[in-house]
Amino acid sequence: MAHHILKATKTTVHLGGFSHLLSPALTIDSDDTIDVETYSGFHVHDQAPPAFVTPEFLDICQNLPPERKIAFGPHLLTGPIYVRGAEPGDVLEVQLHTISPRLSIGFNAIRSGWGALPTKFTQPALRFIDLDLENNIAEFPPSSGIKIPLRPFFGILGVATEDEHRSSIPPGYYGGNIDNRELQAGSRIFLPVFVEGGLFSIGDGHSAQGDGEVNVTAIETSMNGKIRLKLRKDLHLSAPIAETATDIITMGFGNSLDEALENAVINMIDFLERFIGVSGEEAYVLCSLAVNFRISQVVNNPQKGVHGMLPKFILPRNVL
Repeated sequence: MAHHILKATKTTVHLGGFSHLLSPALTIDSDDTIDVETYSGFHVHDQAPPAFVTPEFLDICQNLPPERKIAFGPHLLTGPIYVRGAEPGDVLEVQLHTISPRLSIGFNAIRSGWGALPTKFTQPALRFIDLDLENNIAEFPPSSGIKIPLRPFFGILGVATEDEHRSSIPPGYYGGNIDNRELQAGSRIFLPVFVEGGLFSIGDGHSAQGDGEVNVTAIETSMNGKIRLKLRKDLHLSAPIAETATDIITMGFGNSLDEALENAVINMIDFLERFIGVSGEEAYVLCSLAVNFRISQVVNNPQKGVHGMLPKFILPRNVL
């Protein structure tokens, strides 16, 4: 078990999506830990105040090699990380030990044609928001007295698939742009592996976000984290599952909220059948009695997200 430091540089990040053709930024063994750096705001850096654009970030924005520009998504991701021994059909357990903003500033953007109300808020708007890291809050609007607690997490946690160019915008069975604010420090997410090495990437730091992320973005923030990647050959999953201190979380994605909810319920039923041993009908009843289904995000076209939260205290034993 070793510890690594993965700095965000123009040779260790990639823009816009996932690809199994990318050269790994780091190769590790299962159960290794990594201090990882991420940057956000590639496409707005030229409109940002100086505090937002470090020399390292500027070098990435100006000199990112063409082969590390994968698709048309806006996200700058650190990775991919190659895990020795990972094979299709395995599961990669991602433990999120620490998550903290790299800078005392983030941004929020409204994009034309996006968001929950695209016909009401039609004009693009970009705001840079100061972060009070000492008191762990952001005041917005400025001088309003409204103080938002900072609860940082990574919006994107995902692995490569057989696709050569997969956009970073929609989430899916590989993880990706999940935007689930429950995945804070102390949580872990389990991702199916589809290609040799897993090729895990991370980014899209958020300092604060409400369920739904309705105007397209959160407080988008360059973020540091300490993670552990563990290969689980004892698990087999078709969709991501996560665990926090209090809940087991299943996820569903779809072109509508109805479809995303249906998939989140199906995935929770599957979890209860396989890991707890109840029947499908009993699991369906349990979903109605004890599981809280919440909107993860409504903006990552074409896939909206819903997650189901099963309180662990009701279960007879630890299962993951």
